[in-house]
Amino acid sequence: MARICETVTATTMAALRSGRDRSTADMVELRLDGIGDLDVAGAVANRTKPVIVTCRPVWEGGAFAGSEEERLRLLGQAIALGAEYVDVEWRADRTGLPSNPRTEIVLSHHVFDGVPADLAARVAAMRTEAAGGVVKVAAATRTLTDCVRLRTLTSGGDRQVMIGMGPAGVISRVCPWLFESLWTYGGTAADGQMPISDLAECLRERRATSATAIYAITGSPLAHSASPSIQNAAFAAGGVDAVFVRMETADAAEFLMAAEAFGVAGASVTAPLKTAWAPLGVRLDSAAQAIGAVNTLRKGPHGWEGRNFDVDGFLAPLSRRGLQLKGQRVVVLGAGGAARAVAWALQRQGARVEIAARQLEAASRVAADVGATAVPWPPIAGWDMLVNATPVGTSPHAEAIPLDPQFIRGGLVYDLVYNPAETRLLRLAGGAGAGTIGGIEMLVAQAQAQFAYWTGQPAPEGVMERAAAEFVHQRPE
Repeated sequence: MARICETVTATTMAALRSGRDRSTADMVELRLDGIGDLDVAGAVANRTKPVIVTCRPVWEGGAFAGSEEERLRLLGQAIALGAEYVDVEWRADRTGLPSNPRTEIVLSHHVFDGVPADLAARVAAMRTEAAGGVVKVAAATRTLTDCVRLRTLTSGGDRQVMIGMGPAGVISRVCPWLFESLWTYGGTAADGQMPISDLAECLRERRATSATAIYAITGSPLAHSASPSIQNAAFAAGGVDAVFVRMETADAAEFLMAAEAFGVAGASVTAPLKTAWAPLGVRLDSAAQAIGAVNTLRKGPHGWEGRNFDVDGFLAPLSRRGLQLKGQRVVVLGAGGAARAVAWALQRQGARVEIAARQLEAASRVAADVGATAVPWPPIAGWDMLVNATPVGTSPHAEAIPLDPQFIRGGLVYDLVYNPAETRLLRLAGGAGAGTIGGIEMLVAQAQAQFAYWTGQPAPEGVMERAAAEFVHQRPE
């Protein structure tokens, strides 16, 4: 079981020690580079958990700009003081460092320009030089393919830590067992690092192991998505040994390749991938075929299956309010996968559906596929319901609106954007006397359907709603 290590950076000793002592992680990486009043003895004194002492030079992405002689002297001091681990760069001259049976060397190598073709040879050389110590590799992973390549460097027994830096490498941090890592890093010091609370949530307070099932959200970008928080909370409450992780890519074929490599059991799908799966051999049910878009994948006994629970999620808030759609004029803004699902659902409810997008050709394609009508932009006011199926208004661009305020006149506005909970579009609609529905209700309803589809059991009552609300409240950006 991999441990969680929090990286603590600071500019003063007081701040470094405070961060060290507040940490809830299993161990702490103390970054000495960047500290003005540096005192190595003070950094390790009175610690209550294992530490990794690091003084990263500028030439390997750190903040230490002094001489190499001085830097190695500081690391040697940490060794002499018995720090549990001292991180030393593979490219550094380590011949003058002291030894201490209480201190283990972490031989590290950071690559910021991708996963180089010769990385396997570099790692092999590091293992030889580490002489049984820990080998750490952190490489910038720009794609899921890079993550798969990084995983091939595991050796089935050597003591190592493998980290993919950047959004595409999140799976290496959340599922360290896939990379045979002794620990995983959390914090805010490096690209792709997650807050310790998020990492602990994903790893179910350190209980996740190689037997834990992996589910994912795929698409790009994903940093704004509440789905990991929602599904991980549901897995915990439902007693399901599973973890939900971001797998960021705009290439559906790449996702399927990586999902096979990492043993992913199912996935939530977001833009721009909702319409990408049928040509790749994913088996779609009749509804997903008719809609032409997928928001959920599952690895079944005969391969990958695709469903669209956006329909269930979209209709649930309307059903709860007892709203009748038959004969109603509904304008759907957007021409992506979400707009397809919404328009298809509305058509089946008997609504008169109009699709409006800035590109009339795109709106016409969707309208033809689902039996709706494409209309020029902007749509004529006076609708019974307006549905925003675009991402416009999502934080951090929360003041953006998909439509000029003069056209926001009608009976009900339903905004699929869920962060913020009340978008500017909804505020304007409410101010004009229209009813409003926010995107969190749809988000939770479709997530509940996904959970049941993946696990075969009903979603735990109330858990997903609370997780979604907490995510939006605590992380508005």
